Amino acid sequence: MRVLAIGAHPDDVEALCGGTLAKCAARGDRITIMIATNGNVGSSTLSREEIAAVRKKEAEDAAALIGADLIWMGFDDEFLFHDRQTRLAFINAIRKADPDFMFVTSPNDYHPDHRICGEIAIDCRIPVTVPLIETEYPPMSKIPHVFLMDTVGSVGFEPDAYVDITDTYELRGRMLQCHESQGAWLQYVYGMDYAEFLARPTAMRGMAIGVKYAEAFRSLPMYPISGGSYMLP
Repeated sequence: MRVLAIGAHPDDVEALCGGTLAKCAARGDRITIMIATNGNVGSSTLSREEIAAVRKKEAEDAAALIGADLIWMGFDDEFLFHDRQTRLAFINAIRKADPDFMFVTSPNDYHPDHRICGEIAIDCRIPVTVPLIETEYPPMSKIPHVFLMDTVGSVGFEPDAYVDITDTYELRGRMLQCHESQGAWLQYVYGMDYAEFLARPTAMRGMAIGVKYAEAFRSLPMYPISGGSYMLP
């Protein structure tokens, strides 16, 4: 299968579906990670240009661990908006990946970039098939299925599907470790232990299905539904 994971920031995808993507890669799926913003305000010491370059390299390194392609959109961090230009850019990028299904951020997540990113991706799932919407890449032949990813901290999210990631948990951790600058930023801003914070939801979701670690998802409850949990690894 062809799988597209869309995150607002570098490290969002690894945090919310990294273990699942690793399992998809292991079964032979073609994985694409698409990142909307460039992380260009996430440093207390580097310039906007410098931290954006650092975060892009970190994203490339993380994607390489599972053999994923990377689409780097380059929108400004904290200022992602749903306008014509951005929607067309998303349509073009989704067409490039040509996925059977997509992982997108949840509409009730805490961060505005997360919410807007998910909203745009959801609103693009039908237009990607429309021939008269012209972009660099041609229209897709079918509407991709959409899985909403768990929210950060698993707040206000009701899953209808789980993926046991116990066997890919270590690889997920290595992907997250690539995002060293994000760990430093969260420590600086919130005094947060990045690895510990991101371990808790996977343990909680694992407990729900009787395994050590899991990631949680929900099929987009919106017509048309073009797939289901059988697509997950």
